[in-house]
Amino acid sequence: MKRHLISAADLTRDDAVLILDTAEEMARVADRPIKKLPTLRGRTVVNLFFEDSTRTRISFEAAAKRLSADVINFSAKGSSVSKGESLKDTALTLEAMGADAVVIRHGASGAPYRLATSGWIDGAVVNAGDGTHEHPTQALLDAFTMRRRLVGADAGLGKDLEGRRITIVGDILHSRVARSNVHLLNTLGAHVTLVAPPTLVPVGVERWPCEVSYGLDEVLPQSDAVMMLRVQRERMNAAYFPTEREYSRRYGLDGERMAKMPEHAVVMHPGPMVRGMEITAEVADSDRCTVVEQVANGVSIRMAVLYLLLGGYEQAAASAPAVRTEENK
Repeated sequence: MKRHLISAADLTRDDAVLILDTAEEMARVADRPIKKLPTLRGRTVVNLFFEDSTRTRISFEAAAKRLSADVINFSAKGSSVSKGESLKDTALTLEAMGADAVVIRHGASGAPYRLATSGWIDGAVVNAGDGTHEHPTQALLDAFTMRRRLVGADAGLGKDLEGRRITIVGDILHSRVARSNVHLLNTLGAHVTLVAPPTLVPVGVERWPCEVSYGLDEVLPQSDAVMMLRVQRERMNAAYFPTEREYSRRYGLDGERMAKMPEHAVVMHPGPMVRGMEITAEVADSDRCTVVEQVANGVSIRMAVLYLLLGGYEQAAASAPAVRTEENK
């Protein structure tokens, strides 16, 4: 693996499978009475969040703590950033505090890349979502969830999503989750179809490794997994569709549409869900919906990412033999 995790496109197939396989081992820690490994004891992980977040921030915090790392949570609100401090000066402050890894969420696309390549800090940088660019760990936990549901956790490590058909529906234009999933799922051999109104499809999407459809009903019968996306009104400065009711009628997933999916197919959502808009309560609360699983799997994936980026496999060889990666099998 590379030193930083900025984009899902940076991951090779071997990298992605290694993370997924390692997360499978990390998931077993959650079943223990004491949910901790000593792997990253003495390391410091900083959660640097310039945007509001619930699932991602708490997930990274839980992941670092389960690996016994020291965690510093930094929020832009109430910090010197609100007084005008630059990203550079914030980064230099974190470096002076001895940060070994910085998990950053930022409203500006490219901020994590800037942090990773600037030389301001020596630690690993993990992109926890930057603008409308990417969210690689979300794509990894989504792939992990699909693999467990569609392939099976006991099917053997190294299994991927070769040949599976994944449909991503909704606000593609503003979705960093969609971009990361397209890159990662293509790397893992899956076929991705994006479904959205023409106004919510990005310019240049024809260069993405996926197909595009403007009709949801046509693709549902061939889908192994359907990922619904929230309409991100906070990033919109114009009307992209007539009304919420019209959007929901054409692109919302309800029980009738879910019935068109194959019996084994699952429904996914990165959260937060807007019930009644892109997904109905009937679908959100069904056994086929994996939203809660995705949250739990996010901790395992982020444990695996921190573990691998910080060289945990070298330290854990003696103290945590149950955690196996390609480095210590």
